[in-house]
Amino acid sequence: MRRLEKMTRLRRQDALYLLLSVMLVAGGYLWLRAAYRVAEEWPFTQEVLLVILGIVATVLITALLLNKQTEVELEKEWSLKFTELKVDIYNSLLTLLEEVLASRRISDAERLRLQFITHRLALVAAPNVLEEYQRFLEVFDRASSDDAYSAQEVREVQEALARLTTEIRKDLLGESDAAAGYSEERVDAQIMANARKHLR
Repeated sequence: MRRLEKMTRLRRQDALYLLLSVMLVAGGYLWLRAAYRVAEEWPFTQEVLLVILGIVATVLITALLLNKQTEVELEKEWSLKFTELKVDIYNSLLTLLEEVLASRRISDAERLRLQFITHRLALVAAPNVLEEYQRFLEVFDRASSDDAYSAQEVREVQEALARLTTEIRKDLLGESDAAAGYSEERVDAQIMANARKHLR
C-alpha cells in the first residue's frame, strides 16, 4: 500500500515538474523572442541571446535526464535489496525445516523460530507463496502434533515443502524462467519429480 502511495506521489511530482518545465520553456521562449527583436539594432546581441537560450535548454534537458536516471537507479537498488531480503528469509525457512526433518523432532525453540519466520514471510513473500505456505503449515502441524515424525509424515511434509519451493522459485525467478523459455508447469513438474525421486 505504501509503495502504491509512493508511486502515486512520484507521478504527481513528475507531472508538476513537467508543467513547470513547459511553463519555463514557454515563458523563456516568449521573453527571448521579445529580447531578440529589441536587440536587432545592437551587433552580436542576438547571438549572445541564442547562446543563452542554448545553455538554458541544455541545462534543463540534462537536469531532467539526471533526475530520471537517479530515480531509476534508486528503484533498481531498492528492488535488489528487497530480493536479497526475500532470499535470506526463504533460506532461513528452508534451513530450519531441514534441521527439524533431519532430527525427526521439533523442539519448542524450533517452533518459536518457525513462528518468527512466518511473520517475516508475511512481510516479503508473494501472495502465491503465502497461500502455499499456509497449506504447508497445515501438513506440518498435523505431522508435528506428537513432536516426532514417522517416515510417512516426513514424506508428506517433504511433498508439501516441494510445492512450497515451486512457489518460492516463481517469486524469485519466475520472470527469468519465462525469459529463458521455461513454463511454470515445466518447472513445477521438474521440482516435484526431483522431490518424489528422493522420497522413495
